[in-house]
Amino acid sequence: MALKPLHDRVLVRRVESDEKTSGGLIIPDSAKEKPAEGVIVACGEGARKDSGELIAMAVKDGDKVLFGKWSGTEVTVDGEELLMMKESDILGILS
Repeated sequence: MALKPLHDRVLVRRVESDEKTSGGLIIPDSAKEKPAEGVIVACGEGARKDSGELIAMAVKDGDKVLFGKWSGTEVTVDGEELLMMKESDILGILS
């Protein structure tokens, strides 16, 4: 990976949504919403307290996460569309 996030930022690859509804209808690309879940590709080392002490990240590479609809900034790394966001934009870890 050519990009390493700094501080409490993470790099996320979106997980593609289903092509069909539960009733079997095919969803065209124009009607699909961007998924709000993804897999963490890279993590920064964590935020720092005022004293300089490091606050460890709660997520790690490979975690499947849920994030807000408008979270992050889209970046292109090695021709792949990824999201750069703060750890606080992550709503939870999916198991």
